[in-house]
Amino acid sequence: MAPQEIVLVGFYLTILLYTVILHEISHGVMARWLGDKTAEYAGRLTLNPVSHVDPVGSIVVPLVMFFTTGFAFGWAKPVPYNPYNLKNQEWGPVAVAFAGPGSNFVIAFVAAILAHFLPMSLAEREDIFARFFGIIGQVGEWSDRWGGFADAVAGSIPGIFLGFLLMVIFWNVLLGVFNMVPIPPLDGSKLLYPLLSLKPETILFLEQYGFVFLLLIIFSPLGALIQWPLSILLDFFLGVAM
Repeated sequence: MAPQEIVLVGFYLTILLYTVILHEISHGVMARWLGDKTAEYAGRLTLNPVSHVDPVGSIVVPLVMFFTTGFAFGWAKPVPYNPYNLKNQEWGPVAVAFAGPGSNFVIAFVAAILAHFLPMSLAEREDIFARFFGIIGQVGEWSDRWGGFADAVAGSIPGIFLGFLLMVIFWNVLLGVFNMVPIPPLDGSKLLYPLLSLKPETILFLEQYGFVFLLLIIFSPLGALIQWPLSILLDFFLGVAM
């Protein structure tokens, strides 16, 4: 692997790490705004990755996935909060939950705007976009994908920034969409509880076995239900960036 490819892969995985960290911090910030200081007292309202890294979800899983499949995913330690301290007991937990994916979409939009105004030719921009699509679509050999992307962004400083911003957009949209799935333990599930007036026993059951249901959906034809909004939002944000 060439040095420039190693740098790009490092950025790719580092941006994933900070995407999940900012997602978790957003939960804590919203909880703090609504009256709960649990995350603040736990020292989790900080950008220091040491406070958020989960050894398995933040390091082992992303690295193993990346070097075996060419793709990566991960998570950080959940930010703690006490729902009984929130000003609104019914909808406060929903606001805290949706602060995570909401922050992801805001970051993706800001990155897209910045990318759009980078001073570079249309041909250079289209080449970098095409190479990046090859990476996220896993088109061709691993070394060819990353080598081509490295060659495309290395032509200019704006090109390097565009490559960086495309990674920011991709990871934030992916994490935001994934967490909107209404199945525990994902953030989208928190909207189901007040809307459906679920019994405490039902909520407990879903919290305990929701991850099993989630895996069954991801690795079944129903997984297309996640790919559809992901494709739509990626097209939108990358369209803004172009």
